[in-house]
Amino acid sequence: MIVLGRLVVPYGVRGWFKLHPFADDPAAWCAMPQWWLAADPEQEAGAWQAYRLEQVREHGKGLIAKLVGVDDRTAAEALQGSYVGAPREAMPATDDDEFYWDDLVGLAVVNTRGESLGRVSSVISAAASDVLVVHAGEGEQQQERLLPFVGSVVLEVNVPAGEIRVDWERDW
Repeated sequence: MIVLGRLVVPYGVRGWFKLHPFADDPAAWCAMPQWWLAADPEQEAGAWQAYRLEQVREHGKGLIAKLVGVDDRTAAEALQGSYVGAPREAMPATDDDEFYWDDLVGLAVVNTRGESLGRVSSVISAAASDVLVVHAGEGEQQQERLLPFVGSVVLEVNVPAGEIRVDWERDW
C-alpha cells in the first residue's frame, strides 16, 4: 500500500474530514474512485478497508473529503486519524523524475565520493521541499542526516539499483 495522507479531524456534521495529504499533487489521487483506510500505515494490504470517495474539494489552504457511507460527525470521528492509502496498481504512473515516498524509503544514499551516508528511513514534507531522513549506524552510534530533496543535492535516484546519489559530504 502507498500511504497518501491522513484524515485529520471531522469537518462539520455531515461526515466530512479535513485531509492532510503526504504528496505535493493530491489532485492526482483525489480522482481515484475509492480510498483505503487503516489506523496504522504499517498494516498489511488486506487489513486496509476500502471506502468509495464521494467528493474532495479545496477548503482554505487545505482539502476536505467525504466518503460514501460516512454521513455524520459520529461516523467521521470513528475514522479520525486514519491513514489514507491505495495499492500501487491503483496509483497514477509517475514521470521519470517523480517518485512516491514509499519508493525512496530503504534506498542507500551515497555521495559523489562514493561514501555511504546511510539509508532513507522516511521522507518529511517541509515548506520549501521534501526532506530525506537518512540514518547510518545503530544504537548510540546512529547518525541522522536531513537532506533536502532538491536537484542541487539529489543528483540521481535509481530505484531499481536501490541507490540515491547526492552532493553531500559526510561531515555536513
